[in-house]
Amino acid sequence: MTTFLINLVQLLIFPGLLFCVVFGVLMAGIDRKLVARMQRRVGPPILQPWYDFLKCCGKETIIPRHAKKAIFVGAPYVGLACLIVIALFIPVGTYGSAFSAGADLVVILYLLTITGVALIVGAATSGSPYAGVGLSREMVAMISYELPFVLVLLTVGRVAGAGTDIGCTFSLSTIAAYQAANGPLITHLALIPAAIAMLLVIPCEVGSHPFDIAEAETEICEGALAEYSGAPLGVFRLSHYIKMYIMTALFCAMFLGGISTGIAGVAGIVVDVIIFLVLCGVVSFLCMTIPHAICARLRVEQVFKFYWTIVAGLAAFSLILVWVGL
Repeated sequence: MTTFLINLVQLLIFPGLLFCVVFGVLMAGIDRKLVARMQRRVGPPILQPWYDFLKCCGKETIIPRHAKKAIFVGAPYVGLACLIVIALFIPVGTYGSAFSAGADLVVILYLLTITGVALIVGAATSGSPYAGVGLSREMVAMISYELPFVLVLLTVGRVAGAGTDIGCTFSLSTIAAYQAANGPLITHLALIPAAIAMLLVIPCEVGSHPFDIAEAETEICEGALAEYSGAPLGVFRLSHYIKMYIMTALFCAMFLGGISTGIAGVAGIVVDVIIFLVLCGVVSFLCMTIPHAICARLRVEQVFKFYWTIVAGLAAFSLILVWVGL
């Protein structure tokens, strides 16, 4: 019974649903405010994303006439559930993770793919031509960033798991333990190209500007979300905010782990978690806020070419350096 209650608290409060929602919404609000200031605008309140979500939840959900109702309404909730499960696998500072498996990174990659597929399936069942264009763009984006993302995971796994039987690991717990003993992986010169590649993957995975090609409100009327309204639309928006936290937290766990104040007890865990969240905010500023403020939206073919040449090249170069032992 005690184990069940602990798992329930981890799922619903920390590091699960409540924690992800609070920090994801806060991160999105700060991002919008900073972008506005960088463009000499006042910008919305920091809690505006939360107000938008509550407003969507209070509105009527309109189902298109030709939509497959069950799939159309259920898709955003499937995506949200996958993100909450991912959060349970990511170590948060020295607190660690709620769940652990022998191949955490494989599970995370799989669940992240499901979140993208949920958007595609939901759009496909809406019967809207604008949603059809949006889902095709989402598919192109997924194909674009998946290759460099996998190469980055292989590179990190190779370094942290060099002493294992298979010479590689896909366990975030093992990666965290390696960094606790040897320092953050970002200090490994051979991993710097992989870290840069990961920073470039994050905005496309999240769907942040300038890689928001699946929505492109000025071109295809919100694209994949064109027919969504009410609570399902709010859940999709909330999933976007949570994914901002998930991806930055994953970067910190993979490259910035092992940073600790050394304070013992609960106070030390709290301080280390705060440091971890600050690092997430810095990563978000570098890979999402700055591009959002200064870059125009890329075309579909530009996104594909960028990720399969420059970003994949950086990740592959880092993997080669690690594999030959440099």
